[in-house]
Amino acid sequence: MPYDPRKAAQTIAFFTMKEGGAINVLKVVKLVYLADRESVRLRGHPIQDEGRVSMPHGPVNSLTLDYLNGFYRDDGGWSQFLRDRADNDVGLASVEVTTDSLDELSEREIGILQKVWEEFGHMDRFDLAEWTHKNIAEWEDPNGSSRQIPLDRMMTAVGLDKPIERARELESLNRATSFLASL
Repeated sequence: MPYDPRKAAQTIAFFTMKEGGAINVLKVVKLVYLADRESVRLRGHPIQDEGRVSMPHGPVNSLTLDYLNGFYRDDGGWSQFLRDRADNDVGLASVEVTTDSLDELSEREIGILQKVWEEFGHMDRFDLAEWTHKNIAEWEDPNGSSRQIPLDRMMTAVGLDKPIERARELESLNRATSFLASL
């Protein structure tokens, strides 16, 4: 499936609700990455369909970070859940955003987000960035730039068998789904 900004916004909205209505951008991009990583470990595929990169402060989902940074005018449903970034924080679009409004996320995905929050939500942005540097095997220091993190490298890091074959199968399925959706 192609990148779904509405689903990504709902993922961020979940963590934002847990944080009390606003969350630091660095912290939330780490949580989104960790949720995708946990989803790969548990289900064999991430929650978000997008590329991931190693950056100086750790791994991030690249399109989600671009949306957080306001790089897209047609937001694909993003603004229904999140307001524009203000300094280093992003907040909920309204008080009406609740867990029940997160209709793009399955119960299993909500469970994964909850697990990630319980494990990492207490950390501040810098502790979380440092933790990812030390504990995320697929992250490589990009020396001030960025480096792609292939899905098969993440799959290897979380212990999945046949990661190259699995990543190819998932990419093929996503292309087919995208093609069928365009008809």
